[in-house]
This record gives sequence, C-alpha cells and structure tokens, in this order.
Amino acid sequence: MTRESEVVPMPDSLRKALERTPARLMVGRSGPACPTREWLRLRADHAAARDAVMEEIEFERDLGMLAAKYGLHEVPTKAANREQYIARPDQGRLLSESAREVLSLYQSKGADFLVAVGDGLSSKAVSAQVPGILPLLAEGAAGKGWSWGRPVFIRQCRVGVMNDLGDILRPRVLVLLVGERPGLATAESLSAYIAYGPRAGHTDADRNLISNIHSRGISPGEASQRIMLLAERMTALQQSGVAVKETVAGMVAHSESRGC
Repeated sequence: MTRESEVVPMPDSLRKALERTPARLMVGRSGPACPTREWLRLRADHAAARDAVMEEIEFERDLGMLAAKYGLHEVPTKAANREQYIARPDQGRLLSESAREVLSLYQSKGADFLVAVGDGLSSKAVSAQVPGILPLLAEGAAGKGWSWGRPVFIRQCRVGVMNDLGDILRPRVLVLLVGERPGLATAESLSAYIAYGPRAGHTDADRNLISNIHSRGISPGEASQRIMLLAERMTALQQSGVAVKETVAGMVAHSESRGC
C-alpha cells in the first residue's frame, strides 16, 4: 500500500496514451464520484456542445471572407429554422424551392470539383475549420487542372442534401464540409463527405468520409490532402463510397511529405 502523500509514478505507456487523446481517462475520484473539478469541466463541455448544436451561423461574420474571395453564397434547405431542423432530419436533406431556383439560375453546372459547406450539427465547427480548409481545396483543384464550381453554403443542412446538389449541379466530385455532432471533447469538429456524381437514391454507402477535423484531431492541411487523394481516386474509378478506399501507398506518401 502507498501512503496518501505518496505519488505513484505513471507508466510511460499510459502517459503517452493520455497525451494522444482528449478522452477523460485517469481523472481520479472523490468517494464514489468523480472530483468536483472534473464534474464542472464535464458540465461546461456539455453546455458548449448544446450551444454548438443550437447556435446559428452568422454568414457575414463567419464566412464573409470566403464569400468575397470565392463567391460562396447561401441557400436554405426545407427546414425553416433550427427547431424544425432538429425535429425533422428529412427536411434538412432536401433543398428548398428557392434554393433550387437560385442554383439553377446562377450556378455553373458540370464542374469537376464542387465544395459545399453545411452548418450541420455544429456551427462552431464551420466557423473554426472551413476558413482554413476551403482555400487549400481550391489550390488542390487548381493544381490538378480541375474546373472549380462556385462554393455554396447550405443552412439547416443534413448530409443527404448532397443528392439534391448532384441532381441540380451535376459535379463530377462533390465535397460537403459539415459540422459534426459535438462530443464532450470538442464542439469544433468538422466532417468532409466526398461523393462521385451524387444523385437521387445515393446513401452513405456511396460516400466517403473524413471526420474529426479540428485542432486536436486531423488538421485542415492533412484533411485537404486526403480529400484530394480520394477525389483523384474517385475520378479514376468513376465511383465513390464502399468501393473506394484510401490507399496505403497514398497515405504513406502523405505521411512522408509531412515528415512523419
């Protein structure tokens, strides 16, 4: 047994594991419960997650610079407000009639590479990550000689809206950057869904996903390179989803380029 004043050294393997994860491990206890400081942190993180779900994007404040540089513009889904979006996920998967009209009239069709941004379940993720990743995707598409579709922001967005976008705009590759459901580790995590020729009837099996894009997860730089590698592979195979995997060779080359 050890005395209360003694400090038990932490095994090196456990210390390294704790450095690599934001999970609540080895937080200690106070009687049968966790320590007060950890309980307060848990409550604060839970409140941040709830706020991230309900908070709305302020377009000019959060995405105005991207609108000025890349022509990012806003369209809504059929979910009229945040409350309806939460209660009716199906409405967030469909573009409104006004959105369809705007896209049909003012958006070019048949681009090689199109990026859409959706608020999803975390506005904080969009405002924190998208300004960093969108320019990298634009550079990547230009470097490959792909035509670049005018990016669009979709309010009250669910992932399934990619089908409507595909039917209207017919991009070869569509990338949807969307806020993930917040966890208790971070409320700023973004996902990137990638699809080749999205259209009505497609499901998650027809899409590829890169998730956990945030400061303690996958960086915007790493995410953009992985997105471009996947998009290139989709273009070669003319399909996406379960039939398309991130190749080991591609990931090794990417790791070497980062000095890993």
